[in-house]
Amino acid sequence: MEYMIRFTQVHETFRLAEIKALAVLEGIDLEVLSYSPSSPFCFVKLSSGDAAIRLVQRSILAKAIYEVWGNGSTIEDLHDNVRGISQRLWPLYKESSFKFTVDSFQGSRSTMEQRKLIEGFRFLGFEGPIKMKGAEQEFCISEEWQFDAAALGVHAPQSVHLGRFLGGSDRDVIGKYDLKKRKYICTTSMDAELALITANITLAAPGKLFYDPFVGSGSFPVACAHFGALAFGSDIDGRSIRGRGKTNLLANFVQYKLTDNFGDSFVADLTNTPLRAARIFDGIVCDPPYGVREGLKVLGSRDPTKGKEPVFRDGKAHHTEEAYIPPKKPYSFLAMLDDILDFAALSLVDNGRLSFWMPTANDEDQEIHIPAHPCLQITSVCTQAFNRWSRKLITYQRIPDSEVVATTSCEQRVKENGVNANDLNPFRKGYFQGFKAAFR
Repeated sequence: MEYMIRFTQVHETFRLAEIKALAVLEGIDLEVLSYSPSSPFCFVKLSSGDAAIRLVQRSILAKAIYEVWGNGSTIEDLHDNVRGISQRLWPLYKESSFKFTVDSFQGSRSTMEQRKLIEGFRFLGFEGPIKMKGAEQEFCISEEWQFDAAALGVHAPQSVHLGRFLGGSDRDVIGKYDLKKRKYICTTSMDAELALITANITLAAPGKLFYDPFVGSGSFPVACAHFGALAFGSDIDGRSIRGRGKTNLLANFVQYKLTDNFGDSFVADLTNTPLRAARIFDGIVCDPPYGVREGLKVLGSRDPTKGKEPVFRDGKAHHTEEAYIPPKKPYSFLAMLDDILDFAALSLVDNGRLSFWMPTANDEDQEIHIPAHPCLQITSVCTQAFNRWSRKLITYQRIPDSEVVATTSCEQRVKENGVNANDLNPFRKGYFQGFKAAFR
């Protein structure tokens, strides 16, 4: 049967990726019949109303889902269509309490106009009481108007639909995790809405292990824990994990009563991880450092001639002392992207997902290309655009070893030469040059 998802009109390139991911998570056969980024109304084909409810119940970008009773380009067309496709359903709700609402996208209706629209459906023959609160059935007349219709003198919508409300989403939870209310944040904390969307697209769920190798203040682990996953995290900078006193990463899990879903956090560098090489994670989510404010670094000496022999002071190995700070060396931005994919290929279970954010210039000539790996398949690419640059949420799925094409080799990028932050990071270089011929 046909259903209509009412999306919120934000983060348009993320909406379909999220809803398709939730269909995979719930084991729902989803067919998208009609969708446009410029419209909040998405029409899909699903097996049942129960499947429709499950599809959106934890969505962040959907508002609700409706059972479609009719569509039309005018209200008269809609009346005819309702009579033609949904008349068999009318008797089921004849005695139920009900209410009607009007949803006019890019348009507006006066109270009198709304009432006239609603009264036009008296032919449905409902005899139950009207209840504006606590009604057993809710029907929505959804209109889509031309942009700036009032200024253009347009007095009728482009399309109109009637739907029976089935269920809402989890969008209200954004307020709960708002960074303004969070006990511990840092300058790179991910917006709560985008963190929750990322967790959904990466299929966070109870019984799954999730890991963030650039954990910072824990925005992604908190979002994954909200959906029931057991979350772990690490960061090369232990200060972001420890915070100050009781104001630290753990404090966020305490604040949201999610400590049972917090595995642990530790100080580590992705290229020198202490984790054993094993495919144990169901999901990896991260927002790697862009290296704009300060250059990217990994553990190691700037001097390539120095070995890894321990240094002793007063007979004690220096690296075992509490005040020891390990040396760091500059790190290539593009090498970091490849290292993330290599780590995911070695650590994800079959069909496990990796989602990471990658900055790039909007100019096609300066754009950083999406990295590829023979063991990982891209499932979605979502874009959050700014002025001259954007950041993409790229999601991959681990291909089972039996399906990996043996002749495919991992395409290694041309490594940057140089020792300073700009030489090793084309995005940073472009950022400070205003993306003017920065990559040419």
